[in-house]
Amino acid sequence: MTKIIALIDGSAYTQSVVELGAFVGAKTEASLELVHVITQRYLAKGPDNLSGSLSLGARSALLDELTRHDEEAGRLAQSRGRVILDAAKAHVEASGFTTVTARLRHEDLVEAVHDLEGEADLIILGKRGEHADFAKMHLGSNLERVARASHKPVLVAARTFTPITRAVIAFDNGTSIHKAIAHIKTGKLFPGIALHLVCATEPDSTLARAQDEAAETLRQAGFEVTTVCAPGEPEHVIGDYIKAQDAHLLIMGAYGHSRIRSLIIGSTTTHMIRQCRVPVMLFR
Repeated sequence: MTKIIALIDGSAYTQSVVELGAFVGAKTEASLELVHVITQRYLAKGPDNLSGSLSLGARSALLDELTRHDEEAGRLAQSRGRVILDAAKAHVEASGFTTVTARLRHEDLVEAVHDLEGEADLIILGKRGEHADFAKMHLGSNLERVARASHKPVLVAARTFTPITRAVIAFDNGTSIHKAIAHIKTGKLFPGIALHLVCATEPDSTLARAQDEAAETLRQAGFEVTTVCAPGEPEHVIGDYIKAQDAHLLIMGAYGHSRIRSLIIGSTTTHMIRQCRVPVMLFR
């Protein structure tokens, strides 16, 4: 791993995002770039455009006022973004991790991810942004967009950061989770972290045997691995295990269903991110 992109927005998750980024960067010897993206939603909403019902002179004056409003909102958003980046960079450097840069971008968030991920190995963002409804435990509106769009692993930060010493792998024998296992074997992040492969299935099932094979490949690579199989819904089996073991990270495949099917039957990925109070590392 050579470069990590951490997306920050000034929300309650920003500190956790940058601390997680510094932790991963220190373990993998990667640089960390803090990125704040100014999208249209960050700009203050001006008054409704009522110019169609006004006289020509009044309409011209109103349009001039709206233009000045938009320009001022843009300047404030830029100033705010720079303050967020400077504070986050200073926080990271104060922790002792100094291979960090900051970048301000003005575009759609997914477009920014597409532009940046070519030079990055990992994308980190918070579980919820500053506009999410915390009372209803809604996830940030951009999280799924980024996770579906990125071709690189996406690490979703929890509300607070805890150094990672135990990680749970939600094993389903899918392509994404085998991609995750290959990443674990070859990367610098996971040595020294105890791995727990957890599968929602009967212990003597075909899926359980595939899990044993995956665990053996990790053991041969030098990892400490525990395997657990239990019948039930994956979100309950895995969620309960994370709590029981006080794990610090969940690794799983991301959004295996189409958006339409997820809308109808729900998404295990979304449920797990919402339920678990630990960071979630997603692979597609």
